[in-house]
Order: sequence, then C-alpha cells, then structure tokens
Amino acid sequence: MNRKRLRDSLNQIGDRLSRSDKALLQARLCGLVSVFPFNEYEYIITFLVDRKILSFAEYEALRENYVSTNRYLKLFELGPRIFGQKWGEDHLLSLSQDFRKPDKELDPDFNGQYDLWLDGIRVEVKAARAVNSKLSGTPLAEKALEWESSAPFWLNYQQLKLDICDVFIFIGVWVDRIVYWVMANDEIRTNNLLSPQHRGGIEYQIGIRHHNIADFDVYSTEASDISAAIKQKYRTRIG
Repeated sequence: MNRKRLRDSLNQIGDRLSRSDKALLQARLCGLVSVFPFNEYEYIITFLVDRKILSFAEYEALRENYVSTNRYLKLFELGPRIFGQKWGEDHLLSLSQDFRKPDKELDPDFNGQYDLWLDGIRVEVKAARAVNSKLSGTPLAEKALEWESSAPFWLNYQQLKLDICDVFIFIGVWVDRIVYWVMANDEIRTNNLLSPQHRGGIEYQIGIRHHNIADFDVYSTEASDISAAIKQKYRTRIG
C-alpha cells in the first residue's frame, strides 16, 4: 500500500461521513498547516475516529498494511549526505561481522579512500533510492516507489573512483525492498553504462534505470551472501 492507495482507502472510509462532516473536513484540510509528525493523514484519521467512522480495529489494520509494505520508507526521509555516506556503511556493518571500518592499522596506506575492509579487500559502498523520476518539486518520500511499481526511476551511483578499491557494492532502496549488487573493480571499468561524472575529472557514474535494471541481475546478491560474494569477486579478480 503506497500513499495514493492509503489516501484512496481513507477517502472510501470518508464517504461514510455525513454531508456536513465531509464539508467540514474538506474545509479544515484546505487550511491545514502540517508540521512533523502532525500531517494531513494524521488529521484525516483522527477526524474519522472522532466521528466514529473509523474504528480502532480498522485503524490498526490499515496501519499494519501500510507499515508492512513501507518498511524502508523512513530511509527516503534521510538527508542525502547521511543516506549516501553513513547509512549504507552502517547497514552493511550490521549485516556481517566480516566488515570492518578501515584504518591505518589494517591498511597502512589508508587515507579515507574507500569505505569498508573485508579480509584485506577494499570495499566501496554506494547507495541510491528509487523514486518516480517523472515527479519534480515533490518531497522524496512522496516519490518513493514500491519494488513492483512500473513508474520510471533512476538510481545514479556517483563519485566512482576506479583506483581506490577492489569491489563495489551498490545498494538500491525501494519502500518495500533493499537490493544489493556486488561488482568487481574490473566489472565497473568495463560496464557500458559507466560515464565520466565531470569533464576531465577522475570520478565516474553508473545509472541503473527501470529499462536496464535487468542487466544487473548477474550482480544481484542476497543480504546474507554479500560477504561471500565480495570474496568470490576478489578471488576472480586476482586470478
């Protein structure tokens, strides 16, 4: 259940209101000022409960349906820097104890070039969120997509420095699913979607879109297998 379906469900329940209450609710919503966590949905639900149109049991069922299908929606509310730099690394650290934050004790040449260390393998982490690319000027969370959505999206993995790590992990986040792609350095270098991020620069980018995501199925890895996949990619790379 996405936000549109939630709103449709609330509208259907709201049809049970009397004509005067419908008009009152609409008037209140027109002048409503929203400040987190008090928003339009919270107001509608409270109004319906107050008018005894929505029972608490119905509310709980509606809430469970929405929460269960939007378990990662909160990630779309994180700022770009926190999501792109901190969340991705912390998430992988929580998935496997094999990962370690690199330092000069592990790697004397380390100077912040890459993100994680795994048994001598230098790992770079990139994360992106799937949002409807047709919508502009809309808060990120309102553009967030479900995995099965047919809407166009663009996961742009940027600032790819090809000389600093052995393996890349691309994380793709939908409201109901997290996808992992594990790619060796050479697989990034030879990918036909790789392009310079800045003219004359040393950083590159790869865009995974709705029309080419199937091309990355070969790199897709389950969360529980990420550590093994990285080691396999590295062994293959070094022969």
